[in-house]
Amino acid sequence: MHCIHTSEEDLSLDSALALQRPSQEPMKLLNTTLGLLCAGAITLTAQTEEAPTAAEAVQIDGAKIGHWTMDFDAAKKIAAEKKLPLLVNFTGSDWCGWCKLMDKGVFAKEAWTKYAAENVLLVTLDFPKDKTIVPEKYVTRNEKLKDQFEVRGFPSYVILASDGETKIGQLGAGKGKTPESFISEFKAVVRLSPANIEAFVKANPDKAKVYKAAIKGVEDAKTELADWIGTKPERNEENTKKFQEFQKSIQTAQDELGKF
Repeated sequence: MHCIHTSEEDLSLDSALALQRPSQEPMKLLNTTLGLLCAGAITLTAQTEEAPTAAEAVQIDGAKIGHWTMDFDAAKKIAAEKKLPLLVNFTGSDWCGWCKLMDKGVFAKEAWTKYAAENVLLVTLDFPKDKTIVPEKYVTRNEKLKDQFEVRGFPSYVILASDGETKIGQLGAGKGKTPESFISEFKAVVRLSPANIEAFVKANPDKAKVYKAAIKGVEDAKTELADWIGTKPERNEENTKKFQEFQKSIQTAQDELGKF
């Protein structure tokens, strides 16, 4: 999983270790940890200003580029035809404070809607308290997709390749996020899809070796952190600093990749 940028909540060693499970392999643990930290695993349930929710504007059946829909299959079909990625919004539209914050601060803004209209299929998978919001035909499917893509918190913005199956990244909420910042995060993830990597290499054969080395640098930095977390380090000041150093290494590797 590629999580190029994280949310604005502080990442901590305690957060990482608290997510450990005996059965999880180190790399899977890191993916789970980063996914949760990106999504804001502890959901904000406090009241926020009233904002348009995804459910209020979402299509129930059918799909169009740049328009939110509950119809995952219809969105997958268009994504495959147009070779576009999907952004799947796992949300609690009528109770999740972070979800409402992102709806109002990012997805309701013109900059986002103009970008999405040409670049992405948008899918809403809603888990509301009001069970009348989601048609019964989608309830079980939503649960299956939540498990399939290992979503642990709301909101989680899972980015899929045009095949509708390959998870290429996951983004989350943040108080200071704007349409522009979210678009930047989204682009950073999408550029690492298998299709985009192949296209870059074909278009830039002279840079292919260095580009692939930069990708490997990101993966190696993440693997080092995963292996270290797998040793279940003690929670203390020294290891907290070490955890932060691993994070800095990942960010440095991602910055190098971002030069392409």
